Amino acid sequence: MFNFFSSRSGRALRLSAVAATALALAAAPAAHGQNRIAPALNGEAAHGANGRILLVLPFDNETGQLSLDWMREAAAELLDSRFSSAGFSPLNREDRTYALDHLGLPEAFQPSRATAIKLAQTLDAGDIVVGSYKTVGGQLVAQAQLVDVPNLAMTEPVTTRGKLTDMIAIFDSLAWQLTKQLDPRFSVAEKTFVAAGANLRLDAFEQYIRGITEPDQAERMRHLQAAVKLSPDFSPAWMALGREEYSTQQYQGAAADFAKVDRGGPDGLEAGFHRGLALLFSGDYAGAEKAFSEVARVLPLAEVLNNEGVAVSRQGHDGTSFFVQAAAADPNTADYHFNLAVSLMRHGKTQPALNEMAECLRLHPGDGEAQNVMAAWKSPAARRGAVKTTVAATAATDDSNPDPLERIVRSFDAAAFREAGAVVDQMEAAKLAALPGPERARKLCTEGDDYLSRGLVLEAERLYQSAISADKNLAEAHAGLAEVRRRTGDAADARLEANQALKLNRSAEAYLVLSRLDLASGHLTEAGAEAEEALKLAPANQAALQLSQEIAARQGAKKE
Repeated sequence: MFNFFSSRSGRALRLSAVAATALALAAAPAAHGQNRIAPALNGEAAHGANGRILLVLPFDNETGQLSLDWMREAAAELLDSRFSSAGFSPLNREDRTYALDHLGLPEAFQPSRATAIKLAQTLDAGDIVVGSYKTVGGQLVAQAQLVDVPNLAMTEPVTTRGKLTDMIAIFDSLAWQLTKQLDPRFSVAEKTFVAAGANLRLDAFEQYIRGITEPDQAERMRHLQAAVKLSPDFSPAWMALGREEYSTQQYQGAAADFAKVDRGGPDGLEAGFHRGLALLFSGDYAGAEKAFSEVARVLPLAEVLNNEGVAVSRQGHDGTSFFVQAAAADPNTADYHFNLAVSLMRHGKTQPALNEMAECLRLHPGDGEAQNVMAAWKSPAARRGAVKTTVAATAATDDSNPDPLERIVRSFDAAAFREAGAVVDQMEAAKLAALPGPERARKLCTEGDDYLSRGLVLEAERLYQSAISADKNLAEAHAGLAEVRRRTGDAADARLEANQALKLNRSAEAYLVLSRLDLASGHLTEAGAEAEEALKLAPANQAALQLSQEIAARQGAKKE
């Protein structure tokens, strides 16, 4: 049987190659803006998934309306996103499409339940989500079930319903119910799942789904451009638009699109890599170097290091160290040895260069360019030092040119990046688990604060809940959870958590939660007193200063 993970070319070798890198990364602090703890910390979700892979299939459209057919893929996209935020590892649309292609099935194929199980087995998935949606009395009704593939068992179906305009919230609620089935101990609130998609415009999301499913390239571009116009902060749409522009060699536009993708999100690394390529092909070598460097700080795989070296070299600088690292990370790829050989020869290191070119030819004996370069380097003229060494000389394209251009790695295996990242995540999770409870709680809380600052309430709550499990007396975690509850509309629980935080340790953050709650309820006197307490504890806190001014303005308006 075709096996998805072992079939990707070089996948196992690439993961082996990054093992040493992963160890180093796990021991080092995360780069700024990149969260490595939250993806690693599956928390309760790890129990429910039992390490198995989750596959969400497009839902069946039972409405009888072709105009709503786009919701088939929309349901899968939303559930994938929420499952990922909850700590699971769902296969994405690209994974599913790749498997269907290798099975000889069309992308729009709608499998039966039996075929779905075969597809899941092909993908090594342990659980499948199958579902449908219909309209009843003007309402959208969505239903889904989990299929336990190894045991060929199905759970009881779960159902949600609501207005058609609340489609995103309906599927978010469905994702929460399924998560609770996967792991009954999962503690993140349903309101937090729904709040995770609250800022996503439905019209922008529809344009995005149409943009990733439309068979015509021009139509895909049109829909995706509409999506980012409607929702300028919608990162997945920018990612998809960047891919389209990159595929049509609109490199400057693609680079601008990729720059707008959330660097800390699931597409951040791929966006950075492709932005580096787009900048390389646009001639912005300094920009390309920076883009590859940012990716390498998080996950320095061979292709990233190689291309960073190319960008450095194109600026007339020495990129040898990057090519050394690339060849060491993936010694079985001939191009890395080719590039290292070229860089070494360019800087006068003849014998090491010959050795590396020989290794390139050993790995790829039919490499005509490498054969010609090797012959030129071994010629009497080359031995007398006649090899060109200027950057300008690299403009020549003749295969016999003894100073050729270093090769750019153009392909990006997103799945390999995800799997390599998972190696790092697992190591960090193990390291985190070994810490004493209070120290582990503080680290989790800090990461939760970062997610909350970016508006990612689901991820933030998971971390705060885990921090409280590690140390129930950590006031900062209760204050963070209080703010999550306030943002998701659960005022009662928000007040309880804020008061619990204050019992443990008075903080400006807890007082700010209470002040905002009272302000929203029209209790201006209480809100003002709480804002004042926050300022006493943190006089320079800008949020407290702004809130205090807003309360004063409302009190003044009320007197008038």
